[in-house]
Amino acid sequence: MAQAGADETGRHVRYTYRLRVSSAARASLAAEWGRCRWLWNECVAKSRAVHLRNRATGEKATCGPAQLDRMLTEARARTPWLREGSCVPQQQVIRDFGRSRAKAHKDITEGLPVARRAGMPTWKTRRESPATLNYTRRGFRLKDGRLHLAGGIVLNVVWSRELPDEPSSVRVYQDSLGHWYCSFVVPAHVQPLPATGRVLGVDWGVRETATTTSDAHDLPHPSHGGKARARLARYDRMMARRRRKKGTAASSGYRAAKRLRAKAYKKVARQRADTGRKWAKKVVRDHDAVAVEDFRPKFLARSTMARKAADAAIGATKAALIEMGRKHGRDIRLVHPAYTTMDCAQCGARAKHALPLGERTHTCTACGTTSPRDKNSARVMLARAGLNPAGAEGGRPPGAPLQEAA
Repeated sequence: MAQAGADETGRHVRYTYRLRVSSAARASLAAEWGRCRWLWNECVAKSRAVHLRNRATGEKATCGPAQLDRMLTEARARTPWLREGSCVPQQQVIRDFGRSRAKAHKDITEGLPVARRAGMPTWKTRRESPATLNYTRRGFRLKDGRLHLAGGIVLNVVWSRELPDEPSSVRVYQDSLGHWYCSFVVPAHVQPLPATGRVLGVDWGVRETATTTSDAHDLPHPSHGGKARARLARYDRMMARRRRKKGTAASSGYRAAKRLRAKAYKKVARQRADTGRKWAKKVVRDHDAVAVEDFRPKFLARSTMARKAADAAIGATKAALIEMGRKHGRDIRLVHPAYTTMDCAQCGARAKHALPLGERTHTCTACGTTSPRDKNSARVMLARAGLNPAGAEGGRPPGAPLQEAA
């Protein structure tokens, strides 16, 4: 199985493949992860010690990657067990720790609420932290269809499709079921699709995941989590019955129930991802430009719609649409969601009061136009993005240029 996902900059993309790991390679990966996990915990201890000393003495000592690199050099010099592993993933652990700590300090400096802050790095335990090893270009190579990692670790890759370019780095990680994967970072290449002369507006919701200006491209709520709810609740009860007291090792029955639960959750996650990516590919294939509501579903977590909104996977579907549009060179325009339910798509007039959620029909008091609430919002997306609404449903003559945003 191969999956592709864009990075934050859009200039690179990840290609993920399943690994077939032998018992010897599995032992080597576990040992390598044990060293990296120990190093991460040492970084956490060093950071906390520096923080406490600064509070006690008023100093302004730092604990950045430079200081941690020196700590790693000294530790490898006096610890044979640490030297047995490659220095490449160990150095990447320090880089990851530095980024995590810097993000937490940035959120504190900017005064973000505690609920929105990234937490400071914490300990990684052996049972609760799945393995994740990062290798730069000098730490791996591909030879004869196999992945060779620094330290003499050789892994068989399930090549479900070819890599489009030479990878610059690779991440080898283990999921909650114990399966191993490798994720290569390669430069992103645009794969243009034929022009269609159509545009589309997308409005996110809970009753329907995506309501668009085209009835054929609406995305109904898939309810993958709802269909699996009874099975997931059964596994939760199994875990609750078999849970031991805190500080006591989990029983084999508890671990078996935990694995069944993880397997069920992963199936639901794959179903959501599959649904979102197939819908995004259909939208991008049939339209030259898409106006998408820049929706932040996080606020729904405290509402009565939290469970259904989470099951809809709005954030993941939106990310899949943006990634698919970037991959195929389509014009994806994000639109701020403020007042989109109050504005009229026909004349642009704004209602004096917000529409309650129970009212599903939008009626404009200025021009008298009546339309379904979500359909009106989808057309408002087109107008705000500067796209010609006549291009929806193919009403605009083929080949006519799209109206640029102001």
